[in-house]
Amino acid sequence: MRKYYTRPCNFYYGNYARNLVRKKKAFLLAGNPNIAFDQLEIFQRKAKGVVKSELYPISEIKTLDRKKASIIKTDLKKITSKRKSILGLKFDNPQIMGALNVTPDSFSDGGLFFEESKAYNQANLMIMSGATIVDIGGESTRPGSKTIKDIDEWERIKKTIIKLKKNFPNILLSLDTRKSYVMKKGIENGVDVINDVSGLNFDNKSFDIINLKKIPFVLHHMQGTPDTMQKNPMYDDALLDIYDFFDRKINFCIKKNYKRELILIDPGIGFGKNLKHNLRIMSKISTFHSLGCPILIGTSRKRFIEHIVTKFDTPDRTGGTLASVLYGLLQGVQLFRVHNVKEINQGILVFNKILNTN
Repeated sequence: MRKYYTRPCNFYYGNYARNLVRKKKAFLLAGNPNIAFDQLEIFQRKAKGVVKSELYPISEIKTLDRKKASIIKTDLKKITSKRKSILGLKFDNPQIMGALNVTPDSFSDGGLFFEESKAYNQANLMIMSGATIVDIGGESTRPGSKTIKDIDEWERIKKTIIKLKKNFPNILLSLDTRKSYVMKKGIENGVDVINDVSGLNFDNKSFDIINLKKIPFVLHHMQGTPDTMQKNPMYDDALLDIYDFFDRKINFCIKKNYKRELILIDPGIGFGKNLKHNLRIMSKISTFHSLGCPILIGTSRKRFIEHIVTKFDTPDRTGGTLASVLYGLLQGVQLFRVHNVKEINQGILVFNKILNTN
């Protein structure tokens, strides 16, 4: 557990950001020429559950005490360093991951794409609508869901994966699974990225499978398991506890000769979190930039939207999803996992154009 945590904040965009950087009044965020910052929020853990927060202009870092300044400078190096592309996926512009659930019981679209032909057509639609990566899963991990057999999970998705890799060889395929058997089968059939919602905690063979071929993977946070995760989740501080989880897992991977630049991090909105936890994470999402990895968020159609809008909820929650995506974009989040690819991509393109016009 760390004592200090560093969050870049007070962001600028487009030409104005680049001008500030040239004048040495701001730093680029993750090496992205389109976004810069000139302040840091420093969190300090005090007593259990108590966190102190202080804001500093970047010009004042040198005035801090030696211990705090040393930690912040180390964090700053990760915050500002350019994120390397992953399998050609570049992070200077927001990227969309299309969520494809080949299940009978997923929380938002269970059963809609359970047949192989429907799953393939939906993936095709996502690709045509702007998704640069498709995340395909054969087991529901919605709150209260039960684990299915490894072989059943693989059989649900096998044909769709093979057909997609044949017809769209340049599109990245992500496999949403917690199981080493399914990971191995997916990698053998051309899957490019592994997305393990358990954060490598479900199957102790998973990391060995990923590490063997140095496959990029999404390090996802979940408290508990799908069938228990929403039963009174508790944290000292959701944001910082999840940061510590990522820090431990990343260091574990590095010690096993797996490179940091192959890891994407996803704080797991809705996975073992209540509304207060989700809002704490989202509002301070830029804290995770100091881990030095691209950030992915999956807010699409999540129940926290319903908890906010109450009687104004809609089945597809496109408005709430887009709002959370655009907020993430302002905080430098690089990858967004969504169901309604066309609508979200349209929103990002328009918003980004306005944001970067000076």
